[in-house]
Amino acid sequence: MNIKKVKTIIAALFLFFPFFLTAQTKSNNYTKVDEAIRKYNNTASNNEIREIARFIYENFNTETEKLRAIFIWLSLNFNYDVENMFSLKSYGDSQELIDEMLEEKKGVCMHFAYLFKEIGDILGIKTHCVSGYTKQDGKINSLSHSWCASFADSVWYLIDPTWGAGYVQNNKYVKKLDNDYFMAESDKFIQTHFPYDPLWQFLLYPVSEQEFYDGHTIINKEKPLFNYLDTLAAYEKATRLEQLIATNKRIEQNGMKNLHTRNQFENNKKEIDHYKQNIVIEYYNFAVNYFNEGVNALNRFITYRNNQFIPQKSEMQIRLMVDDAEVALARSQEELQKASTADENTLGMIYQLQAMLNEARAQVNTQKEFVEKYFITKPMFRKTLFNKYYWMGIPLN
Repeated sequence: MNIKKVKTIIAALFLFFPFFLTAQTKSNNYTKVDEAIRKYNNTASNNEIREIARFIYENFNTETEKLRAIFIWLSLNFNYDVENMFSLKSYGDSQELIDEMLEEKKGVCMHFAYLFKEIGDILGIKTHCVSGYTKQDGKINSLSHSWCASFADSVWYLIDPTWGAGYVQNNKYVKKLDNDYFMAESDKFIQTHFPYDPLWQFLLYPVSEQEFYDGHTIINKEKPLFNYLDTLAAYEKATRLEQLIATNKRIEQNGMKNLHTRNQFENNKKEIDHYKQNIVIEYYNFAVNYFNEGVNALNRFITYRNNQFIPQKSEMQIRLMVDDAEVALARSQEELQKASTADENTLGMIYQLQAMLNEARAQVNTQKEFVEKYFITKPMFRKTLFNKYYWMGIPLN
């Protein structure tokens, strides 16, 4: 949530680069787009996001024009919230940020970035919010920052809607459009914006955190090639847990000199642990469900046995009654084994279920033995197996 000083803006711009080619050039000929948005702004009764999204959809053809329209609309309608630039307020989710921005007509970089993404999503333009920190006048800013990356017309672009809308000077917000932060070139963007995850640099030879600190952001082609387009494609197909694990690996490899980077790394670790624990609980719940299914099947067989196999069933049907219980309990065991990384509290529940599972599976084995004995016994003597007969304290059957 950092802001420029004399020439600084607090915007989070995510420049999206193409899957096939990183955007290195951009056209500044958006006069018609800019004028259309300004006219819309003067005549619109309200500026709710679905209304502006509809206007953009109906009036502009290319996705880059639509991104430009969002960029200009934000710069015209919202101010940077200078009073809360150092606020540590936490938000439940992105929707809370968006709602607050729309209500207050101001916000910090996260508000700008998430509102930009929301409108892009409505228009079907793939957009990500990027977190990192910035540098101005050769100095690292003390605040974290957010910007955007959008995939438009087959190209990934980096866009900072906060810095693109104005800057803070003498603790006052100055509205001033800055086109340098719309569809910025990645090798220039890295001079001022450092994402925690080097993936979002959109560079084939990413700049390390130490190099960013030292101002050595000139692309060094002697480094190993980083195919960020393939990595990004894999990232988007991955689960959230897989994304977090891969992100932290890249962060760690690229350096963690900055406090905000270390905090991001630790926050990611906590989220990873949270997801892993949720997976463990999911496995546990599956195990419980299969356990109950197995016990119910077992009880149905025991009830049938207590009725001395009446009404009559075929041998296959009787065997299947026990097999159903055995299969369900085996599945329960499989799911429980997957929950081996549980925390201390969940481990207690797992141990308890395991004990019950062992007892139920032992009972299944006992019933299977009975069934086997039943079917190898001559039919005329099978009835005797349902009762225990003793002679001098010794069981006869």
